[in-house]
Amino acid sequence: MDNTFYRHLNKGLMMALLLVAPFAASSQIKGNNGAAIIPAGLAWAKNSVNTVIFRRNSLVTFKDTQYIAYYDEAQNVVLGKRRLDSKDWYLKTTPYKGDATDAHKSISIMIDGDGYLHMTWGLHGEKLNYCKSVSPGSLELTPKMSMTGFKEKHVTYPEFYKLANGNLLFLYRDGASGNGSLMLDSYSIQTREWKTLQDGWINGEGQRSPYWQTVIDNAGTIQISWVWRETGDVATNHDICYAKSDDGGITWKKSTNEKYVLPITAANAEYSLKIPQKSELINTTAIAVDEKNNPYIVNYWKTAKDSVPQYRLVYKKDDVWQTQQISNRKIPFSLSGGGTKRIPISRPLLIVAQKHQKKHVYVFFRDLERGDKVSVAINKNIDKDKWKFKDLTKTSVGLWEPTYDTELWKDKRILNLFVEHVEQGDGETIKELTGQKAAVLEWGIK
Repeated sequence: MDNTFYRHLNKGLMMALLLVAPFAASSQIKGNNGAAIIPAGLAWAKNSVNTVIFRRNSLVTFKDTQYIAYYDEAQNVVLGKRRLDSKDWYLKTTPYKGDATDAHKSISIMIDGDGYLHMTWGLHGEKLNYCKSVSPGSLELTPKMSMTGFKEKHVTYPEFYKLANGNLLFLYRDGASGNGSLMLDSYSIQTREWKTLQDGWINGEGQRSPYWQTVIDNAGTIQISWVWRETGDVATNHDICYAKSDDGGITWKKSTNEKYVLPITAANAEYSLKIPQKSELINTTAIAVDEKNNPYIVNYWKTAKDSVPQYRLVYKKDDVWQTQQISNRKIPFSLSGGGTKRIPISRPLLIVAQKHQKKHVYVFFRDLERGDKVSVAINKNIDKDKWKFKDLTKTSVGLWEPTYDTELWKDKRILNLFVEHVEQGDGETIKELTGQKAAVLEWGIK
């Protein structure tokens, strides 16, 4: 028998093994206040790389299938999928590994309008790691490839967003902390090719860098807010800025619809709120919109009147940017220093929903003062400045930060959070923790 026979035999055996590969057993765990937790597989937990807030996305749903991505305990990239009506995951260890010891080097995934999965991983100022699935719905991946080949040697904070037509956007920082600019690529499902849409359009001018958060609103407008950082020291974060694009990222406007002259810099940016350096202002938090596409931004910082950093909401009402305090924390802390910090609270995630003609605002977070559980602050009438708090897990999730399935929320108004109990040392160090599972927390927003 010749080699061709053996090649076909081996291929057939592999296909058979894949077809009968077992699903990961997933018994649902009951959380607090109506939350349910669906575990997947064992995951890396020695730092927060699987749960950092800038993962876009950790979870993503396409039609009736949800996908998950995380590093396992051997730092392999694992992909999984399940039907939304099932608690069982099909998990696949990919050929790719990442340096999970650096919490910046997270995995981001998205499904395009044709059902192809796109993935980046392991990036903190390195050459782009990017691949996609070999076919729609598959967890088998292509070899690594470039997107455009332009400014792909110093990539950090890779994020995918899907437009209503099924095309994708890819945002990332080119450069370094305190000396970087924001890049924007676009992917067409018709040509299956990437192109550079914006080259450093939010630009640090070699003196600072933007740390951003983005949402695609109900009308397809891209809305983005960011803080500036002057150096690698987190304490040099300052100010909250804003921009939007209603033509897919080609032209940009302020909230007043005044057109920006690009690039956007510290000199011409719209400032939603001026916040000085050394205010313990954190970077890379969340932006969301209401049913009328009005922007809401959530962050934490301290003021001259309050030495304790508090979660706060920034939003526009009657054409004026407003600020509202959410939390009433008691424990102070400092963000001074570089790298990923060990912080007693997480960066917050924001969801805005319309209920009974009222705007309901939900801020998801983790706080040492509440036992490091998955918590949510709820305001059902933003005009009354009244917040209530609930815990959604019974036990600690360690140094977890919230990320969610953006497409499931956008398409079906169902909230799924990625959860895992993780650790985090200060300044990019790790702490010993094993035996933790990546999971999905389902909670019905009421």
